Amino acid sequence: MSIKIIRYNNEYRDDMFLCYLLAKEALGKPHLRDDLLDIQRNYFELGDEFWLAISDDNRVVGMVGEHRISDKGIFLKRLFIKPDYKRSGIAGQLLEKVEDYARAQGISEIHTRFPEHYVEAGKFYPAKGFIKIGLDENQNHLVKKIEIGKMKSWK
Repeated sequence: MSIKIIRYNNEYRDDMFLCYLLAKEALGKPHLRDDLLDIQRNYFELGDEFWLAISDDNRVVGMVGEHRISDKGIFLKRLFIKPDYKRSGIAGQLLEKVEDYARAQGISEIHTRFPEHYVEAGKFYPAKGFIKIGLDENQNHLVKKIEIGKMKSWK
């Protein structure tokens, strides 16, 4: 299976909602977050980014956004994979896209947070080099330091 990572565009809006809701349903929390209703306003107009993983059959199978928190740091937002596509490397590809974007922007820290009961996230992020630094709003807060100038695939 070949996946392409693209910058969000409205052509995929409804399919992104489906992907997100299926992923959240698998976690037992199927509700839509307000920031996803208008990616342009809630990400792009704020200087943030949002990417989609698109399958061979032109369907959204994953997503991730980022939110700038400082000159050197961003927070990952909405990293979700459609349940049927989990454990196929898509989350790693999305994370790599964010890391390459961060390097190009001179950002050296990527933060994430998630509830304790997100068991898959608790395994995924440490495997990708994230280190738990504590609790933030009753969620695990992890950070990954990245080296600027070592891009792999950002365009």
